[in-house]
Parts: sequence; C-alpha cells; structure tokens
Amino acid sequence: MPHARPATYRIATIEGDGIGPEVARSAMEIVKEACGEAKFYFVMADGGAGHYQKTGDVLPAETAKLCRECDAILHGAAGLPGIVYPDGTEVGNELHLKLRFDLDLYANVRPIKLLKGVTSPLRAFEGGGIDYVIVRENTEGLYASRGAGVLLRGEVASDSLVVTRKGTERVARFAFDLSRKRKGALRDGKRRVTVCDKANILRSYAFFRSICDEVKSDFADIDIDYAYADAMTVHLVKRPDFYDVIVAENMFGDIISDLGAATVGGMGISPSGEIGDRHGLFQGAHGSAPDIAGQDAASPVAAVLSAVMMLRWLSDRHDDESLAGDAARIERAVEAVLGAGDHVPADLGGSARCSGMTRAILSALN
Repeated sequence: MPHARPATYRIATIEGDGIGPEVARSAMEIVKEACGEAKFYFVMADGGAGHYQKTGDVLPAETAKLCRECDAILHGAAGLPGIVYPDGTEVGNELHLKLRFDLDLYANVRPIKLLKGVTSPLRAFEGGGIDYVIVRENTEGLYASRGAGVLLRGEVASDSLVVTRKGTERVARFAFDLSRKRKGALRDGKRRVTVCDKANILRSYAFFRSICDEVKSDFADIDIDYAYADAMTVHLVKRPDFYDVIVAENMFGDIISDLGAATVGGMGISPSGEIGDRHGLFQGAHGSAPDIAGQDAASPVAAVLSAVMMLRWLSDRHDDESLAGDAARIERAVEAVLGAGDHVPADLGGSARCSGMTRAILSALN
C-alpha cells in the first residue's frame, strides 16, 4: 500500500569520505534540477572513516536517528586507507553495515545495464544487450559472521554461514516482485528469477533454493531458473541477455554483482540500492577512491544513477508518478551525454571532470 505523499522529500545525505562529497553533490544538484528545488530537501549528516578518525564514531547517533526519520538515504562513499579497527577490518564498511542492520535493509539491488555510449568488454552484447538486476540477500549468509567469527590461538579461524527461512523468503519475494515490474530478459522477453547458489554442495544453499521454490508458487507468471555460483561467473560473460533478475546469498551476490558491473563499464557507473520494507539507502557501487579525492576527477555517474534508483523507489512507495518520470529523464540525460562522446569520465577512457560531467547532464536534462 503506497504511503502518503510528502510535500517535500527529506533525504538524509552522508557525503562520507574520499570522492563521496563530490559525487553526492553532483547527484543532489541533478535531482533538484530534474524534480524542482522545492521537492527535495537534502539533510546533511556526518559519518564515515574520516569522522571516526576525528571522533571515534563512524555513525553518530544523530545521523542514525536522521536516517530512520527521513524518506530515503543518499550516501557518497566511505573508507580511507589505514583507518581500521583493532581486528584489521575497515572502518568505512561499518557505516553502511550499521545502517543495513539498524534499518533492516535486506535487499541489496544492483542493476546491471549497458548504457548507450559505453564500451563493454563483451563486444557481442554492445548496443543494449545487457540489462538485468542482481538482488543480493543483505543481512545473512556468510557475512552475518562479521565480527563474530572464531579465531583459536592464532591457528584456526572459522565463520558461520547463516540462512533463515524469513530472510530467504522475503528477499526471494522481493526478487519475484521486481521481475513482475520489468519487461523480462532481453533474449526471450520472459520474466525470470534465477537462483544463484551452491545447492549441490552445502545444505544451507539447498535450503535457500527450496525456500525460493516455495515463494515461486505465488508467482505463476514468473519463470524460475537455477545456476551454481561458479557456473554463473561463466554465464554472465557468455549469455548475459538470458537474465532478468538474479537472487543470491550475501557473499555470492557480492561477487557476481562486481563481475556484472565489469561487463557494463565498471564500478564507476554502477548504482546500488539497499532496500527494506520501510527504508532505502542509495549509493554508487564504487569505493571512496581517496587517491583522486578533491581533484574533480571522479565520475559522478554511479551516484547519479543511484539517485535515479532512489526516485523510482520513492515513486513506488508514495505513488508519486512524477518521480518516476523525473528518474527516466535523468537516466536519458546520462545516456545522451555518454552516447555523444564529448564528456567521457576517466574510468571509461575519457578525461571529463566530475564538474564537467555534472554540467553536461544538467544541460541534457534541459
């Protein structure tokens, strides 16, 4: 059921570290231009590795509260070299991990789409031949052991893989619902959910698959398909046009989504959303790239396309069709800029600056 439509959407905005502030500001500027200044209010909030270095807190309580209260969350990037916890794990990751669990953002959504003007290493699929979505279970799997694994006397280490009925059922349902909203796989037009697992080896993955099968019974109009994770790495290279929506356990989803991103131009143009029943966090799939921070050298495309995802999520949640239209306009503007070839970011082989890409997208919007 859609929620009441607010007069102004309040977006908790954590610019974060490295290139995070640059790309977040680009996304904010473009959203305001597309949707109108009055429709969005970006509430700036502290957080990230740099904030931890200064205060000892990667996610302040006031930021966490703001994220719970706002309509959505926009995040730039987090993480800085050498800023780690005593156990060696990176501080930057903790920002969105805390939000992920605090807000129960159980579906990590990674669109894999080849945009016009982008050269793919998979030459056979250029011209728009890649367009699918990976839905990664975001709160369980092997990563549920983060911070809770066992290290015995410096000799033996172990982590547990956690799969629950509730966690799998809801992410599977999310994947089938998403497929129902899409137009199907490019190869044959069929709406299809592919379950990526290792059900032939581990009981936990066999259980994951069985729950997906149970959920399928509520979606007679959607096909179900299966692929072992190792085989999937081959399929995403050889036949990406076969896929519509892929659902996977946390770690496998993490791995195959980066592989998918590489086939459509890389992490610098890959958006992502972490979505729950009440909250959504949106950020580019790339890291904080501190080596180019402050140099106007970053590509804002991933952050801008993440904002597009945010608009579509808000559109669905609040039955606000105007936001879906604005999202489509921004996406078309990005493709127009990349397709023209005059403004190409460095990660795609060009020399366009972050500010130049932003101005070009703004111009294309108008």
